[in-house]
Amino acid sequence: MKLQTTIFLTLLAAIVFACSTKKQLDNPTATINIPTENEVGVKMLSAEIAPVKAPFKTIQFTKPTFPSEKVTLTLSTTEINTATIQKAIDQLSIKGGGTIVVPNGKWLTGRIQLKDNINFHLDNEAQLVFSGEIKDFLPVVFTRIEGIEVMSLGACIYANGATNIAVTGKGKLTGPQKGSIRNRILTKDVIDNVINPNTPVAERIIDGKKQDWIFPPMFISPINCKKVYIEGVSLENSAFWNIVPVYCDNVIIRGVTVNSVNTPRGDGIDIESSKNVLIEYCNLSTGDDCFTMKAGRGEDGIRVNKSTENVVVRYCLALQGHGGITCGSETAGMIRNLYVHDCVFKNSGVGILFKTRRSRGGGGENLTYERIRMNLDLTAIKWDMLGASGSVGDLADRLPARAINKLTPKYRNIVIKDIIVENCSTFIKVFGIPESPVTNLTIKNAKVNCQELFNAHDLRDATFKNLSITTKDSTLFLLDSRNIVFNQIDFKTPKAAKLDIKGELSDSIIVRSSSNTQNTKWFKKN
Repeated sequence: MKLQTTIFLTLLAAIVFACSTKKQLDNPTATINIPTENEVGVKMLSAEIAPVKAPFKTIQFTKPTFPSEKVTLTLSTTEINTATIQKAIDQLSIKGGGTIVVPNGKWLTGRIQLKDNINFHLDNEAQLVFSGEIKDFLPVVFTRIEGIEVMSLGACIYANGATNIAVTGKGKLTGPQKGSIRNRILTKDVIDNVINPNTPVAERIIDGKKQDWIFPPMFISPINCKKVYIEGVSLENSAFWNIVPVYCDNVIIRGVTVNSVNTPRGDGIDIESSKNVLIEYCNLSTGDDCFTMKAGRGEDGIRVNKSTENVVVRYCLALQGHGGITCGSETAGMIRNLYVHDCVFKNSGVGILFKTRRSRGGGGENLTYERIRMNLDLTAIKWDMLGASGSVGDLADRLPARAINKLTPKYRNIVIKDIIVENCSTFIKVFGIPESPVTNLTIKNAKVNCQELFNAHDLRDATFKNLSITTKDSTLFLLDSRNIVFNQIDFKTPKAAKLDIKGELSDSIIVRSSSNTQNTKWFKKN
């Protein structure tokens, strides 16, 4: 009797486990609250900043305070207002700070520079329009363009070495109009070829006088600043990247709307070699990547050697762009400790994107993504570590493998979990570097609808677990990839899912406890 009871309980446990496993495979995210479009973005902006919980230590993010003095600007509707605005900022900062108010109306200005303890506030119906002429952004200032330090036009709203600065309000910022800036943007070459890394930064002057081209100004870009706060404003018609803190510490960006859909290289928010950053409740529609982490480019980025680290992105909405959340391709100083959660990427080209190049250096590590919903035109999760020959020449060729050096980038220690992909072209693409494969990757708890399934080149030490994938494709393609486990995958495919393994380095690839496929252990033949 005791033996019969034991057998019965064992069988019952097996049945319960099988049923629970089947239920889990059918809907891996059933018990997880993954937000919809209506639950994130600008319209959900909270009055206060909720505490941040991240898989790494963060600072306490709080709203800044400013002295009570307030100056409402008296501006001209017929003339450029740069001098008036700058004088008010300078004088109020000298007095200890306060709030500069841009009143309702449409006003024209050139570059303005924020100073210590200044809250630059736009009234609800205020529209600040920036000049399209190079002369209104001179003299040149110290800045960083695409990861390389230069003396250039800077940004429409610029700061250098300031503490406790803000851009707030529900008004609108409109980027440079038609004119010499847009007519002379460098398009015939890439920055690596026009800036010599051996030239002292003070001599890297790009003012449009000695060149027939310029680097366009960014929109809002503080550099070397502490306690930066941006809330509520709308940005449109940028000439280049939109919100770009460089070498900053303690940055909060919340409730911002960006529309740069028709701007080539019109990134939304670029965090550039900055730390302790919170981005929340933002809506981005862009001409390039939406939420982007960068850390310097190639030789110059390695010389500076400043990482982007301790960044939290939450409750945000990417409506259009090349990448919903992107790391790179400028990665020289390393991107580490990034936590992206409770976001929606809708109609973005790629959802979660990792970029770098053999010539960029650095890379990314300790990157966590969870509770993300995607509805995409292209790939859901993609690594592009080789780039195109147009920017890096034959370094874009996968083979031959190159010797590892200081410019060899890497991506490692990445967790992506609790996601819903309502639609995409391909679930996962990994284009690593043979001498520096993507390493230590975990993707788990996902419900996915895609056209193509899985394509991985140069991937090592990866686990895919508890996924339900509906796709017309039945092939898991792996090239020179090793130590890969597919565990508890519900392959909703027209045919049984199968492995297609290529490359002399491929080894130890396992499929187990999955539906519509056979348990498989594939090892390299000696």
